[in-house]
Amino acid sequence: MTPLRIGNASGFYGDRFDAMREMLTGGELDVLTGDYLAELTMLILGRDRLKDPAAGYARTFLRQLEECLGLAQERGVRLVTNAGGLNPSGLADAVRKLADRLGVPVRVAHVEGDDLTAAHPGSLAAHAYLGGFGIAECLRAGADVVVTGRVTDAALVTGPAAAHFGWQPGEYDRLAGAVVAGHVLECGTQATGGNYAFFKERAGDVRRPGFPLAEVHEDGSCVITKHPGTGGFVDVGTVTAQLLYETGGARYAGPDVTARLDTIRLTQDGPDRVRIDGVRGEAPPPTLKVGLNRLGGFRNEVAFVLTGLDIEAKAALVREQMTDALAKSPPAEVRWDLVRTDKSDAETEETASAVLRLVVRDADQAVVGRPLSGAAIELALAGYPGFHVLAPPGKGAPYGVFDAVYVPQGEVGHEAVLDDGRRIPVPPAHDSLVLEDLPEPEAPEPLPQPRTRRVPLGLVAGARSGDKGGNANVGVWVRSDEAWRWLVHTLTVDRFRELLPETAELGVERHVLPNLRALNFVVEGILGAGVAAQHRFDPQAKALGEWLRSRHLDIPEDLL
Repeated sequence: MTPLRIGNASGFYGDRFDAMREMLTGGELDVLTGDYLAELTMLILGRDRLKDPAAGYARTFLRQLEECLGLAQERGVRLVTNAGGLNPSGLADAVRKLADRLGVPVRVAHVEGDDLTAAHPGSLAAHAYLGGFGIAECLRAGADVVVTGRVTDAALVTGPAAAHFGWQPGEYDRLAGAVVAGHVLECGTQATGGNYAFFKERAGDVRRPGFPLAEVHEDGSCVITKHPGTGGFVDVGTVTAQLLYETGGARYAGPDVTARLDTIRLTQDGPDRVRIDGVRGEAPPPTLKVGLNRLGGFRNEVAFVLTGLDIEAKAALVREQMTDALAKSPPAEVRWDLVRTDKSDAETEETASAVLRLVVRDADQAVVGRPLSGAAIELALAGYPGFHVLAPPGKGAPYGVFDAVYVPQGEVGHEAVLDDGRRIPVPPAHDSLVLEDLPEPEAPEPLPQPRTRRVPLGLVAGARSGDKGGNANVGVWVRSDEAWRWLVHTLTVDRFRELLPETAELGVERHVLPNLRALNFVVEGILGAGVAAQHRFDPQAKALGEWLRSRHLDIPEDLL
């Protein structure tokens, strides 16, 4: 059977608008997917729905369809997207109205059952992560466009693959292969040279990477590639980087299957082609993850600029002044961070300056609004020498909190809703396996004691990091067996904590993935209550891996 060509045209809500047209016109496709959802997006859509009950979906998708729906129909490409967000039925209806106005005959189906908000009082949005078989039912019934709410990112690929090849629940190796393909595609150009650690080494133009596609085979194996002539590149490194993104241990759990990341084999299959095979699957866990988004209160911040001499003393003075000014109605949470970006004898004022950030949070907007802005601005002529701020503080903005809970699979009413209104129930997984970490695999022999140089880790290792609720992961990989022998023995949890002192008091887990020559570190609690809470300077931990790569340690000269 010929492979199923599944492309991606969106990695997040706000991704490149022209990507849908580029993917439809750039080469052969059978299915085009779009991933618009993330933890933060669900909060944004929840706030939209508060203002307008008919909202709650990604409107960008509709605007893209204005110019692409007819094109997809002409080329026989089926569209599968999670842009339905909190209101998949609303988006499905909007697509039908658009199709009628454009005169394009399409059948639109959608998937329901993920919305558990009513069962979680106090949450703005509570949604279970569904699998791909609802999508598969829609496609088997002839849908041209399938809209979902909160499914797993990989379900956008497993659903079309299951429909095309006739896979059934329990075909775990095939499903696991499709999950891995979906995980590579889900973030769009991150698989084709975007956000890539070794971008300087490539001759390919990474200014505008093309979006990826997967040629999925009946046995679950696939080839990751892109349309000819598009920017960026696809190699074992770009695919490895994306495989490590926002993952944890070797068992990558989902509603349909648990994919074993430690069984993945990657092979360069020609220019801009990487073959993925060997993926093994196991029964999924008995529970589904439910993402809970709620409003946590209000936050405000001010960034004081401290220039030249006596940085520590200036910081101490403004802290004392602000503490006194806020004493009448102190915010529930106050955080100070002094960022020492200043240099001695600097040639520019900016490089002579440090930044002192004050962040306050409280359930009452009034507490973090005028009292903070008034106290900060009133110091303009009464503070430290050289007083100024990066921007005046505002009224205080709402922030969100993300939590994950788990419910039995059987408690979620997963349904495919067809174009004619018929509803097809999607049963929960008939087998399940409680998720447990695998024992750490046996490490290869360490390198003989070599001559070393103290240089940045990033000269030999790539990294990619991201967020999962309040946790962050940092995947680190190398590109040769010799470098792997060094890395696996050198970058222990203790060494990781030494290199990233911010993690010293936090829980850190290390997972070993020899097939990828990779280590995956999960840092617990570093992001507080999740990205929407803006707990730290880099609230999604996007650059945590690059910070790690910049740290110096003794590296064997033969690897440099």
